[in-house]
Amino acid sequence: MLFGFMVAVALSARCLNAQQIVNGQIFTPGIAIVDSPQPNTPLGGDHLQVAIDVSSDGQLQLPPYPSNPVSAIYNITIFLSSYITGWNFTISNGTASNGSLGEIMAQENGSTVKHVNWVWPDCLVGKGPPGDNDSARGLYNISIRQNFRLNGSDEYTIFDLPIHVTNSIPAQDNRPSCASLNNTLLNESALVASANNFTRIPGTPIQGNGNSGSGLGGPKPDANPGNGLGGAGMLDWRTGLHAMWIGAAVFMLAL
Repeated sequence: MLFGFMVAVALSARCLNAQQIVNGQIFTPGIAIVDSPQPNTPLGGDHLQVAIDVSSDGQLQLPPYPSNPVSAIYNITIFLSSYITGWNFTISNGTASNGSLGEIMAQENGSTVKHVNWVWPDCLVGKGPPGDNDSARGLYNISIRQNFRLNGSDEYTIFDLPIHVTNSIPAQDNRPSCASLNNTLLNESALVASANNFTRIPGTPIQGNGNSGSGLGGPKPDANPGNGLGGAGMLDWRTGLHAMWIGAAVFMLAL
């Protein structure tokens, strides 16, 4: 089991040079920028912590947006998924319940950086890499799905950030059950079909909205975050990231 985990780590490291990282910031294919964690960081502790800049370094104003915005983030949903363990946990799907968080864009009013603090579920309690094939610990994707408008075009994208759930996670009474947060993993074809084949090039200017109007505007009619459950990056480097999970899974099953 340990050998398989190390092989998966090696495959993950090979994919790093395809990530869009500029001065430590991780550019998603959408508007948001991930400030932390960095790819393949060993994580643990009481919470999973993710920092997301929803203004793209100050280029986009915060909600409320005009009724017909030129650029806007309608919503962001986040999942923690792994094709190796088979788990796909809800971090935030817009409704706070059963250990999941509420709407990301509504958190920390006035702040351009949203800090996700999600309590690890009970099956991830432990220390070190997975000890056997039944362990839920190991390699995961923080899967960030954005429903947004950029310079007049509506888009829905999926971005996966690989992490290692290998640091110590202590047992606590407030940890939600893994079953209550779990969703079905979709295959690659379904994931590709659920998102736009769109990647924003880092540095692309965002057209502003001025100060008139209010409200978030309507959601993109053909973009449903629920359709994207599972996690494979829908961006130009998606093949590398998805290969990490498929290759790792093959090695794990071969043991």
